[in-house]
Amino acid sequence: PTQTKKRKMASVPASAPASFSLQNRVIIVTGGASGLGAAMCRALVAAGASLAIADRNAAGAATVATALHAAFPEARVTTHTVDVGVEEEVAACVAAVVQQHGRVDGLVTSAGFAEGWPAEKYPVDRMRALWGVNVDGTYLFATKVAGWMIDNGVTGSMVFIGSMSGAIVNVPQLQTPYNMSKAAVRHMAASLAVEWAQKGIRVNCISPGYMKTALTEAILEAQPELHPTWVGMTPMKRMGNPEDLDGPVTFLLSDAARFVTGTELKVDGGYTLV
Repeated sequence: PTQTKKRKMASVPASAPASFSLQNRVIIVTGGASGLGAAMCRALVAAGASLAIADRNAAGAATVATALHAAFPEARVTTHTVDVGVEEEVAACVAAVVQQHGRVDGLVTSAGFAEGWPAEKYPVDRMRALWGVNVDGTYLFATKVAGWMIDNGVTGSMVFIGSMSGAIVNVPQLQTPYNMSKAAVRHMAASLAVEWAQKGIRVNCISPGYMKTALTEAILEAQPELHPTWVGMTPMKRMGNPEDLDGPVTFLLSDAARFVTGTELKVDGGYTLV
């Protein structure tokens, strides 16, 4: 039996793992200064990518970059301070990345936040601020990066970080504007995937479930009664860890996913199945 297993393994092409490599690719990660974004930054550098961390939190981005340089001394990592919802700042950020790295091959839009009130009491200015980051920020970065790619004949891949909230209604917390924003991100990925397919730009969406981040920890500290519901409704009976996105984001950015576009990859422990 042992010899049979060895023969089967030998039949796999030696180049198969290389298709997941991000070597010689420049990837922009918005919201990379903390949480899911920071975890994905580490995964992408580990896969060989050069990285541009785009975040409003300059100090946090610098901390992530320092940690990455310590773990991967040969990695090329730059930081860029930007408000993702301001078009002029996004355009300047993309231009700076091109100036410093020479090109852009991929984008991960992880900048976003969640908060909740009853819909009839939700402050309109807060709703617009949330939409500005979650939706406008995704659209602005995607279109500015795609514009550069198309103008320069560069193909690439984009991964939007959505949420299972774009497909289901979370309970018991009230967060209609957040759910709306993530539904928009999900359909934005599908629409742009079709629009840019013949330009060689793939666009996909990762929709996480309940993940352990500073954001969710703060929510659970304020509302500890949510935790049993969140975990209880998840078939795998746990919350996700940020590192659970490492494989999915690397796959979608790499050549291993070269015929994958417009898809939504749910990383939710089965939550949306029940």
